[in-house]
Amino acid sequence: MSTENTIQHTIDKADLEGKQEYTITVYAENRIGLLNRIAIIFSKRKINIESLNTSPSEIDGIHRFNIVIHESYEVLRKLARQIEKQIEVLKVYFNTNEEIIWQELALYKVSTDEIAEKVTVERLLRQYGASAVVIRKDYTVFAVTGHREETDALVKALEPYELIEFVRSARVAIIKDSAGFHEKLKEFEAFEPGEELVENEFLDKGEKIFTM
Repeated sequence: MSTENTIQHTIDKADLEGKQEYTITVYAENRIGLLNRIAIIFSKRKINIESLNTSPSEIDGIHRFNIVIHESYEVLRKLARQIEKQIEVLKVYFNTNEEIIWQELALYKVSTDEIAEKVTVERLLRQYGASAVVIRKDYTVFAVTGHREETDALVKALEPYELIEFVRSARVAIIKDSAGFHEKLKEFEAFEPGEELVENEFLDKGEKIFTM
């Protein structure tokens, strides 16, 4: 499929010459081996994937991949074309951070005693909008959603207070200027409708026709 509509942002000189963070959005059928083939496209070019998330999309049977990398515009355009050559892939978009709405989920395991004894920790958790997921005698797990800078900042703030464990999810992102891929799919189907089923008139006459 063509990648002419893949680019969603206004291109400037900095985009063309320098590297920056991009989120690649891939709509594809959920088939075994596709993720591996997409990963090979990146590894062959020695491009590191910063974040990778797959999930069902708004279209039944179609999955959505969010891939975050740090690269130049020209490299991104070539990557999009390569990914779209995969037979299961319907469409690929890529956008800068300014052109998407994105979030990441982070979990923090902290000593329950530290929270109970020190008011500072409770204040920090309130400040970052953390919500308790599990509360046990020995530890408490908090969840925070936000951008990477925000979740990283809370890690640093909790380090003096017995931060036991930390984990962050991959990025989930929605394109700001988009009516949704299902609208594009409707346009495509209207432009290139599927062929009507043609019944084989000889289907029930096999013995009469194909006997020697």
